[in-house]
Amino acid sequence: MEVARNPFKAALSASRIQYGIWAGFGSAYCAEITASTGYDWMLIDGEHAPNTVTSILAQLQAVAPYPTASVVRTPQGDDTLIKQLLDIGTQTLMIPMVESAEQAGNIVRAMRYPPQGIRGVGGGLIRASRWNEIDDYMAHAHEELCLIAQIETSRGVENVEAIAKVDGVDALFIGPYDLSASLGYPGNPQHPDVQGRIRHCIESILAAGKTPGILAPNAADANHYAQLGCRFIAVGIDVSLLRQAAKASLTRFDPLQQPPASASDSY
Repeated sequence: MEVARNPFKAALSASRIQYGIWAGFGSAYCAEITASTGYDWMLIDGEHAPNTVTSILAQLQAVAPYPTASVVRTPQGDDTLIKQLLDIGTQTLMIPMVESAEQAGNIVRAMRYPPQGIRGVGGGLIRASRWNEIDDYMAHAHEELCLIAQIETSRGVENVEAIAKVDGVDALFIGPYDLSASLGYPGNPQHPDVQGRIRHCIESILAAGKTPGILAPNAADANHYAQLGCRFIAVGIDVSLLRQAAKASLTRFDPLQQPPASASDSY
């Protein structure tokens, strides 16, 4: 048996934009429903959603039969947690708040076995190797692993060129809402200063030969960032979509209800 192909990593070099959705319920059942709707990728969120390693495993298993590729976001770039998430079969990791090339390099090493890295050897205990059924898993695992460094602070923007050049960083994902807060414009990612930094990040990522991505639930924003060069874009958040649909449904029966405001439903 060979290491399973990572469809998300393979698609990064494709010309077609990969559209994704945030999975924030922490539920394998909800994740499977979402995976059946046709998104190219799904972000299983371990930073802001109520997830554990166990609940992430359940979602990976639920989504596996569908063409939607799984991406897992960690709460932070913790070596131990990265090891656990890789061992349960995560192939694509998004790490929030990456602010330097040194930090990015440490994350790369956490994802690789010695002598190139520090990932612990789980042997027959781990799902990623199909419990030792995959031939030479340790030698080939890194070939299908994908690392997305998230740029969402002013320091991250300052160092984006260096971060993008780190070998082992496959893509960089811009977080407009955290970035706007870091720059002093909380809740206002459309501020000209924030937009200028976003454009700078996209240009720097492309110049380094890496793939830029971004969160943009608003269709006009998504189209704008696609024109700037983003190749994987999160255009939906399951929690927000449920909330908006529920409120919209109620307005059909109660005219006093107002249509949902979308600004507070994104992050």
